[in-house]
Amino acid sequence: MRRLSWFNVTSLTLGLAFLYLPMVVLVIYSFNASKLVTVWAGFSTRWYGELLHNEAFLDAAWVTLKVAVVSSTMATVLGTMAAYVLVRAGRFYGRTLFSGMIYAPLVMPEVITGLSLLLLFIGIGLDRGIFTIILAHTTFSMCYVSVVVSSRLVSFDRALEEAALDLGCTPFAAFRLVTLPIIAPAVIAGWLLAFTLSLDDLVIASFAAGPSATTLPIKIYSAVRLGVSPEINALSTIMIAIVTIGVITASLLTKRAAVRRNAEEHAADRA
Repeated sequence: MRRLSWFNVTSLTLGLAFLYLPMVVLVIYSFNASKLVTVWAGFSTRWYGELLHNEAFLDAAWVTLKVAVVSSTMATVLGTMAAYVLVRAGRFYGRTLFSGMIYAPLVMPEVITGLSLLLLFIGIGLDRGIFTIILAHTTFSMCYVSVVVSSRLVSFDRALEEAALDLGCTPFAAFRLVTLPIIAPAVIAGWLLAFTLSLDDLVIASFAAGPSATTLPIKIYSAVRLGVSPEINALSTIMIAIVTIGVITASLLTKRAAVRRNAEEHAADRA
């Protein structure tokens, strides 16, 4: 086993401290009894209770959750369809333009994407609100789903689909019964990625949102501009806890699935 040098240990420690030490400080000060964020006045859960009665933050969180679920679902469906066309349709007229339009949001600055969508909504007379935020998030997150699903379709054994077709399945039935279950982990990963991008987005949502709909990142940014309050620390701590629980749960499920798969392979080899 290769031993870690002092340089590697120091670099790793500094890197982890740079990433996670601010989060640790934020979590600690979320239990601060003082209204002043930088002055410690004792342990208290007061701000978590006040956060539950803050209608503005609760409404923004509900809007953010609805937008994230709907936009990630739409992005997953459209991104999977786009990936299937790019991988399986071969070369067709306009393929280069189609792939360029799919992958353009990956390299396009978010400010440009948000501004162009804002001009589009104004040009067609569409009032900005939850619906426009959903359209905007679907537009820029669909490309990420397409990349994830495409990478899985490239390594997919097409002989399985051909066998299903030979046994009498229609192309759609072969996709639903054979292809989709096999690429399901990639589709789920694409949905989770799109969901995370929607939850985290501030720039594009600030262009697409209207007075009738405010997402949580916009609300937090607006509140921070007036000064960091203990309620924001409490809200950020809750979000960190949710993400941490999600990551740990996904890791445990992935590990359990890998163990089960290895056990089935060993059992098949013995048989």
